[in-house]
Amino acid sequence: MKAYLTALVFVMTSLAFAGSDACAEVPVPPLTARVVDQTGTLTGEQRSSIEQTLKDFETRKGSQISVLIVPTTQPETIEQYSMRVVEQYKLGRAKVDDGALLIVAKNDRALRIEVGYGLEGALNDATSNRIIREVIVPKFKQGDFYGGIAAGVDSMIRVVEGEPLPAPQRRGESNGMAGLLPALFVMAVLTGGVLRAILGRLPGALVTGGIIGALAWFLSGAIVLAFVAGAVALAFTLLGGGLGAFGGRYIGGRSGGIAGRSNRDIFRGGGGGFGGGGASGRW
Repeated sequence: MKAYLTALVFVMTSLAFAGSDACAEVPVPPLTARVVDQTGTLTGEQRSSIEQTLKDFETRKGSQISVLIVPTTQPETIEQYSMRVVEQYKLGRAKVDDGALLIVAKNDRALRIEVGYGLEGALNDATSNRIIREVIVPKFKQGDFYGGIAAGVDSMIRVVEGEPLPAPQRRGESNGMAGLLPALFVMAVLTGGVLRAILGRLPGALVTGGIIGALAWFLSGAIVLAFVAGAVALAFTLLGGGLGAFGGRYIGGRSGGIAGRSNRDIFRGGGGGFGGGGASGRW
C-alpha cells in the first residue's frame, strides 16, 4: 500500500511539473502595436480605429491600454497566460504602473481585463467584471467582436479618466463569488511561487494555503469556500505549481521583455507592474 501511494504521489508530481513546463512554453506574441490581433478578427480599418483611440488616450492621460487577440491560451487558463503577457509587455509607466490589457482568446470563448497596480483603484475587479459582463460579452454573443472590443476599450478609458459606469443592474451574489475564484487562483500562483522559493516546498505550501484560505474567508465570509481555497492552494504549491514553475520569471526582477527592441515604430510598454487585478469572463 505504501509503495502504491509513493508511486501515485510521484506520478502526480511529475504531471504537475510537466503541466507547468507546457504552460511555460505557450508563446507570447511580441508587442508591436497597441492592438495585436493574431486571429485576423479585426480588419485593418478596425484595428487602426482602436489603435488611434488608445494612442490619443495615452497622449492625454499617460496610461497605457493594449488589446491582444489570440486563438487560444491552452493549456493555460486565460489568467495564467495574461499574467505572462503583461509581465513581458510591461504596460504603463514605471513606478506608476498605470497599464491595462484587454485579452481575448477567441477559440476558448474567454476574455480578461488585466489591470496594473496603479489602476486598481479606478479599474478595480468589480468594475472590470461589469465591463466584461455588461459591455463586451453581449456584443461578442452577437458575433460583433469589433463592437465589443471598441466598446470595452471605451469603457476602460472612461473609468480610468474618472467617469463612473452606469448604475449596475440588480443581480444575485453568485456573480461576485464566481469572480472571486480566478483572483484567488492567481494569488495562489503568485504567493505560492514566492513563498516556496523563500521557505521551501512544505513550509511555503502551508503558509500559502493559510493565506489564501484566510483571504477567501475574509472576502466571502464562507468557511467552506475558505477551507477549499486553502486546501487547493496548499496542494498546488506542494505539487510543483506556483510562480516557481515558470522558471523564476516573477522572482527577483522582471524579464527583459521588449525593452531592447530598436525599431522606433514598435509600440512598447513603459515598465509598469501587475499583480493579478482585473476580471475574466466567457461568452
